[in-house]
Amino acid sequence: MTAPFAAAPALAAIPSLRHGFFGRAGGVSTGDHAGLNVSLAMGDLPANVETNRQIVAETIGPGPINILKQTHSARVETLTGPITPSSIDADAMVTATPGLALGILTADCTPILLADPEARVIGAAHAGWRGAVDGIIGSTIAAMAALGAEPARIRAAIGPTISTANYEVGEPFRADFLTLHPDGGHHFTTPEGGKPHFDLPGFVEAQLRRAGIGLVENLGICTYADPASYFSHRYATHQGTRAGRQIAVIAMT
Repeated sequence: MTAPFAAAPALAAIPSLRHGFFGRAGGVSTGDHAGLNVSLAMGDLPANVETNRQIVAETIGPGPINILKQTHSARVETLTGPITPSSIDADAMVTATPGLALGILTADCTPILLADPEARVIGAAHAGWRGAVDGIIGSTIAAMAALGAEPARIRAAIGPTISTANYEVGEPFRADFLTLHPDGGHHFTTPEGGKPHFDLPGFVEAQLRRAGIGLVENLGICTYADPASYFSHRYATHQGTRAGRQIAVIAMT
């Protein structure tokens, strides 16, 4: 049993790489979590979640998906072998070990998949606003470099995430952000009579380019704008329901 997914052309062009940005389609969960929910923390039936994770694993291959306990931190874990799901607190993983599939869960935050095809080093990062502001992107690239990757060779793909139009944050957020990133005012827009909105994927892309990444692709998919296809925490909150979590996966064979 397999599920559909979105792919980034630059990563798909690497023959030894498997990757995919999954959405809600193809799973067995029902109700608020209908579809391919892969999170055990959102109130879904554990048996459904395990089935959904197996569907993802069968779609991507070659084995089980390694999943972290994500905490909106800037912590990166370097993997040399499989881990028990949610046994490590971190928000990014890197590896140079063939066959290890790295999975990042999101529902508005930005999933980033990275690969240096020459060094055969891959990475996967969860960049919510907190982790992005605190440096999860730079930490991930540094961890890949420690395994032999070079930023100029790394290809990075930004998957489904909330867009500026749907990410209202308010003035306190903007002020706190600018304290840490004083040159980042262009990542905010304020509708007439409204509150500031933050361009999370734009900030993520800027951080990747600042780190010297050679190629950055943004799939341009907004989770909030398409709740039938993707889980969106903010959309679900506005509707008084609960959101599941989708997964982005990368593996070097």
